[in-house]
This record gives sequence, structure tokens and C-alpha cells, in this order.
Amino acid sequence: MQTIHRTLHLLRGAGGKGTRRHTHTHIHARLTDAILASDGSPEQPAQPQQLSMWEENFDTENHGVGRKRDYSPVSWSEYFEMMDDVVVGTAESKDVFRVYKSGVDGPLLVLLHGGGHSALSWAVFTAAMTSRVTCRVLAMDLRGHGATQVRHADDLSTQTMSRDVANVVRATYGEIPPPIILVGHSMGGAIAVHATCGALQPSVVGLVVIDVVEGSAMDVLHSMQNFLRGRPKSFKTIDHAIEWSVKSGQIRNLESAKVSMVGQVRRFEGEEGESTEQVSPVGEGVAEGHEEFYDLNYATDKAETTTSEASLSEPETLSAYCWRIDLSKAEKYWDGWFRGISNLFLSCNVPKLLMLAGIDRLDRDLTIGQMQGKFMMQVLPPCGHAVHEDTPDKVADALASFMIRHKFAEARSETKSSSYPFMR
Repeated sequence: MQTIHRTLHLLRGAGGKGTRRHTHTHIHARLTDAILASDGSPEQPAQPQQLSMWEENFDTENHGVGRKRDYSPVSWSEYFEMMDDVVVGTAESKDVFRVYKSGVDGPLLVLLHGGGHSALSWAVFTAAMTSRVTCRVLAMDLRGHGATQVRHADDLSTQTMSRDVANVVRATYGEIPPPIILVGHSMGGAIAVHATCGALQPSVVGLVVIDVVEGSAMDVLHSMQNFLRGRPKSFKTIDHAIEWSVKSGQIRNLESAKVSMVGQVRRFEGEEGESTEQVSPVGEGVAEGHEEFYDLNYATDKAETTTSEASLSEPETLSAYCWRIDLSKAEKYWDGWFRGISNLFLSCNVPKLLMLAGIDRLDRDLTIGQMQGKFMMQVLPPCGHAVHEDTPDKVADALASFMIRHKFAEARSETKSSSYPFMR
């Protein structure tokens, strides 16, 4: 097979913490030729312009010496103002939730991540958001995820996680918190809907759901185990985990991957003689149709993939990084996360915004609801399932205009002249 050239263009400032916090323009081309046609026809030969998923050439085989890409991790402090551990419960039976915060004035954005991710998936978006409108941000690691430590980490039911959100907000802001806009991605979107409909947080004034729709989510649940088995089980270093996340298409924005993957994997010290599992290439059979959780649709030469990715994990390595949560063990909760979520979303009696990676995500109930004007919708291609990580600026623009339109917040003086999608 002909080697596919993958390129990336990162428009970043000339270093410095302040520059990183406010420079988040990332342009990505969606690679559609890696997906089988809906009628089941074979994959068609890709055109040259379709193969450019990234714009900075790193293929040294055909183009001489390319610039080596930096996959080293980046600290949360580049994007959030503070990190805290929120204690819920008594000393004898306490749960500790890791949260990241920014801002001191305005409405509160409570950010809920997707399954397997962590609060750090909102890092780049948070810096973009706080530069646009006056607001506060609270991003939390849900139970079983990230650095959160709870007594029953395997209880990932919507009821339990919805109560967790309410408890963390109450412990942080007291009985009368500021006006809240719940923002959730994928699994976190489902939790946001359940928390809003259950009136667990009376001060919720707005609801934002990112790339989760009942119809498409339910369609892929039956094969999620195959997808999870297709992922690498471990990585030699955190840099290798970041590299895999970008090359696999799980996160299509390198800047976000460098901070987000830190919350997805943890160091694992193996005993002598124990080896890290060999990284296997991502096959089409595993990747197809799982964008509701992760987006792994990218074109690659299998021989090249086997050679390059196998080096990410070596048998003699004793220290490695593995996933913080084994999502395969949460299978009994998957159905409860998404079943009935579309009608619940429509029934929530607050202004609502639905952001999708593609219009094809809409199911029948949401299509009818959108035609009836029951919620605002923004489609943000080209990007993968991790919309807020792949295109943080576009998501921030959409959310900022939603907040300004409903008078939840005011634009910062330097952005008041900007043209937001919903303000045109």
C-alpha cells in the first residue's frame, strides 16, 4: 500500500503561558474515505487532498528530514487557574472528587467529561471560553475517572453520578450557587440531562450537550466491547499514549491531547517478568461506527502501523502506563446512560444547546424537536467525537453566543465586536 502522509498545522504563539492559554486555532480535515459507504460498498481509493488529516508533514520517508513532533505532556495549570479536591460526606465515609476551576465572576459552567476521559479534556476549551465571556468554570473528574477517589468507584449509574454532580457543586459553592449551565460530552452529556431533569440542581439555567444522541449511541453499544479490546492495553511512556491518541484519531488536536491524556492513563509498575501488552493496530472492523465514544476512523498503511505502533510498548519494560478505568466492566450501565436521553433532553425546561460533529447524528425525536425550535443546534465539522477537544475555539464560540443570547453572561470587552454563530 502507498504510505499515507498525515499532516498537522498548529497555529500557536511564540511560547509563554499567556500565549498558550489564548491561542487555540486548530484546523483539521475530516477523513471520510476510511469509512465504508452506507450501502456496504468497498472503500474507494482516496484522493490526495483527502489524505491530509494534519498539515505539518512528519513523513521523513518520502520528504526528507521532517520536524520531529513533540508529544510531551503539558500541565493543567497552563489552562485552569486552580485544582482542588472536593470532599463529599463525613470523615468515616467520604468521597474525594478532583476538580479544576477558573474564573471568579459570572455564571458557572459545570463541565462533565465523556466515558474514559477526565476533566482535563476541557482544558483547552476552558482557556478559550474564559477569554470570550465572563464566567466561572468547574470541571470535575466523575467517579471512577481521573484522580477522583470514591468508595464505590464502579457504580457508574446515572442516578449516582447525577447526585455526585449536585454534591460537588453544593460542597464548593454552598446552598445558593451561582446560575449554572451544565455542559456534558457523550456520557457526561447524558449525566447533565439526567441531573437537569431530576431537578437535583435547582440553579441550573441552561443545558449544553455535546455529540450524544440516543439513536446513534444505542446503535454502537452492542459492539463496544470489540472496540475496547482493540485499543492498546498499555504504553511505555505518557508521550507514547499522547502520540497514539493523536495518530488513532481519538483526539485530533495535539495541544488538547498533551494535557487530556494525562487524565486518561496512569503509571503501572509491573512485577519482574511481567510485560506490557503489545500495541495492536486499529482495524477497520473495530473502528467503524464507534464515533459515539471515540473516533478512530483514520487511514493508514497496516504494515506501517504495525511497525511504528508496536514500538510504543516493549516487552522488557517494567514501568508503563495503563488506562485509569476499565470501561468494559461498566457495560451494565451503558444502556442506562443513553436510553430515553433524547426525550429527556427535549423535556428539560431550560434553554438548550446541542452540538454535534455531524448532522447524521440526529435521531427522529431530536430531528422533530429541532424543527419545532425546542433547542438550538450547532454542527461543527470537521472533527471527531471529542468535539470540544478537536475544535475548542468553535465550541467556545457557539457556547459564548448561546450564553449571550440568553443573557446568561456578557462578552469580554475584547470580544464584544466578534461575530458569534447565534448572534448573526
